[in-house]
Amino acid sequence: SAAGGGRHGSARLGARSSRRFCSFYSGCALYAASPVAATPCWRVEDFVVAQECTRCSSFQAKTIVECSPTGFIEKISCATSKRDEFKSCRSAVMEAHVFWRFVGTMMCIATIFAVLVVCRQRVLDRKALEKVRKQIESI
Repeated sequence: SAAGGGRHGSARLGARSSRRFCSFYSGCALYAASPVAATPCWRVEDFVVAQECTRCSSFQAKTIVECSPTGFIEKISCATSKRDEFKSCRSAVMEAHVFWRFVGTMMCIATIFAVLVVCRQRVLDRKALEKVRKQIESI
């Protein structure tokens, strides 16, 4: 609603333009309306990775927005603006762990179904032999 605060609060846009952004996952944060301030420096200029991809601590997960997508961040130093920022990243170790867990799960499922197929085949073979024996006995 236009009159009531609602989910976005009652922040008014005035001479000092800022907006309140609320998200289900990360809560509310204040962002500058200027697109330059909202754009991370690593998107528009060259950068160097100052700290490799590491798991977010519980404090970082609550305070750094970039932790939300993957749970891992790396520290970036931008060359032109000399700013240090955080960037969400994917851990190679975690990706490998998830991959091997998937492979293991699929192998277990394949083994279960292979055993079911063998058992079903034995049941069908037994029924076929029984049927042949009854036909021979009836002669």
